[in-house]
Amino acid sequence: MQFSSKCRETADACRFCWMCRHICPIGNVTGQERNTARARALSLSVVMRGAAELDKDIADNVYECALCGACTEDCATGWDPVIFARESRREIVLAGRTPAYIMPMLERFGESGSIYGAEEENDAFAAAAARHAAKTDILLYIGEDARHGAKKNAVKAIELLEKAGVDFTVLCDEPVSGRTLYFLCGDVKEARDAMEAAANTYGEYKKVVFYDAGDAKTAMQEAKELGIDCAAALVSFPAYIAELIDTKALKVNKGDKKYTFQDPAALTRGIEDTVSPRKVLSACGELCDMLLIGKATVLAGQKIMAEYMPETVKGMAAKRWVDCKNMGGSVMVTADSAEYLALEATKPDGCELLTIEEAVLQCL
Repeated sequence: MQFSSKCRETADACRFCWMCRHICPIGNVTGQERNTARARALSLSVVMRGAAELDKDIADNVYECALCGACTEDCATGWDPVIFARESRREIVLAGRTPAYIMPMLERFGESGSIYGAEEENDAFAAAAARHAAKTDILLYIGEDARHGAKKNAVKAIELLEKAGVDFTVLCDEPVSGRTLYFLCGDVKEARDAMEAAANTYGEYKKVVFYDAGDAKTAMQEAKELGIDCAAALVSFPAYIAELIDTKALKVNKGDKKYTFQDPAALTRGIEDTVSPRKVLSACGELCDMLLIGKATVLAGQKIMAEYMPETVKGMAAKRWVDCKNMGGSVMVTADSAEYLALEATKPDGCELLTIEEAVLQCL
């Protein structure tokens, strides 16, 4: 197996410290030591040294990582465990040792262009998208997760931009960003090809607004790290909404609701934006933050992993509701489709779940 020197160095270094064990959203649900970055590094380091085979148990453990970067953010010595977790996925796939539960998603990608298969049918979304089929300077990129489970939310995003008087485009045949394939397979040709095809599409517009934080991270960070550039201005949906509020295109009336924002890891640790969503919600009402926010956020959902670890993903979301209630919050706000879906499935009685566009729409 062809692990890079950076990957080997990181795995060798990340073997002796437990300082990040408390921050892993997967380990906090499973209670398993194997889900710590240290345990994964220990097993992969042995494989990289040729002292053990990359067997089924190690391959399974590699896919138990959410690649959320919580361990990286919390690492006192500056190592990045995501490097060996992602690179080992590439080697697993190239060696033909992909776990059986991952294969159906890869097969669906080959058949339909998405790991989730056919898009969710939603008449309201189809009608809203049809109103914006014409080519403009601004592309609202909906993303794979929203198109396969959260189109009802994307309808509200379209409605909000309409109320702001924005002239924008929504694509009927939107290409995938490459995010999901990169998550499952790492830096393989197919993932790069998907990112390049998406970047070519983005380049046809002056500005691209990414509805989902994960797609924003892929385009604004991961693709660029792989040498894939785009001429368009790329911006996350919360950042764009904050801009529309600042310019008075959206005239928000501040209410008396207390909002608890669930920071998407892709937004805060990926493109390092902890400010925009809070500017938006502060214009709408009062913030009631949890303890672990911003770059220290805890993942509250993962749509890809929900395909093969559904109970663990539900456990992550349920824990985040506990965090919210412990701080006196009752209205959770999200800016990520995967987290919305998980939080919706575990919402306690007496609590409210909103997308960031719904919060703003309620205050116009």
